[in-house]
Amino acid sequence: MEFIYNKKLNLKISRIGFGGIPIQNSSVENAKDVIDELIRSNVNYIDSARGYKESEKIIGEAIKGRRSSFILATKSMARTYEAMKKDIEVSLGNFQTDYIDIYQLHNPNMEALELCLSDEGAYRALKEAKNEGKIGHIGITNHSLEVLNKAIDTGLFETVMYPFNIVEDQGKEMFDRCKSLGILTIAMKPVAGGAIDNKRLAIKYLLNEDIDVIIPGMKDKNEVIENVNIKKEALYDSELAEVKRIKEDLSGDFCRRCGYCAPCSVGIDIPNCFVFEGYFKKYDLKDWAIERYASLKHHASECIECGMCESRCPYNLKIIEKLKEVRKTFGK
Repeated sequence: MEFIYNKKLNLKISRIGFGGIPIQNSSVENAKDVIDELIRSNVNYIDSARGYKESEKIIGEAIKGRRSSFILATKSMARTYEAMKKDIEVSLGNFQTDYIDIYQLHNPNMEALELCLSDEGAYRALKEAKNEGKIGHIGITNHSLEVLNKAIDTGLFETVMYPFNIVEDQGKEMFDRCKSLGILTIAMKPVAGGAIDNKRLAIKYLLNEDIDVIIPGMKDKNEVIENVNIKKEALYDSELAEVKRIKEDLSGDFCRRCGYCAPCSVGIDIPNCFVFEGYFKKYDLKDWAIERYASLKHHASECIECGMCESRCPYNLKIIEKLKEVRKTFGK
């Protein structure tokens, strides 16, 4: 296993980490097998979130007695001081630990970021928890480069998580900026939410990029074994040709979650509609996808087909037709 050392955070981290979304549907026994394999494979980074249903609890049970083997990261969508303060305590209880290495603001939009950074915002609770030793470092995750660049400007965040894969490479400049500032860079969606079928190539591609940690979701120990056996090696000509083919095949029909389609005339969160559809179709997370989609304020069925989103999309996606597919998937 290749490791990186982040001097600013004083952390030595395995370049391949454990993404904790799929484990939310797992038994504790299966999770313990996964943790056993992570330890055998020298994978020391675990990513979860308050929003991943039972993920934190299952991981907490599985790492009992071996907490010190891992750098534990989680995240919360709380935006206010009181809500974040509560979520931190819930996470500590779920993980059965007295500290969490990295706690992150989970995908705030620009308005939510401003609220988080206000006097009564979530960041204040994170800062207090850090001062009390309950968390080690404060990070942020997002699907918007605009939001992340604003967050980086504040100088308040020590880690940044953003989608990065063969198809979604628009974050290169932002990640380079992070590296120059000593901010830990974390790549989520390494297989583009399941859109890339060749997982081995997708991860090998990222190991050759200047990104600190890659967090593919893993549901069992076999997936751990499969992922950790992928080494950082130069891509063969045949693999470079496959990368080119994947880029071309997905370029015309793949949402990068850049947000340029916004604002929707009726308030639909278009990128998240596609994210939840991907979880429904590509992963064994149908119930979770239905729940998350239902929580959106507006749904695909409300589209009035004004076309404003399509006029703004830099990738010329047929968004109206894609929203119709979302409606078919979720029934509204």
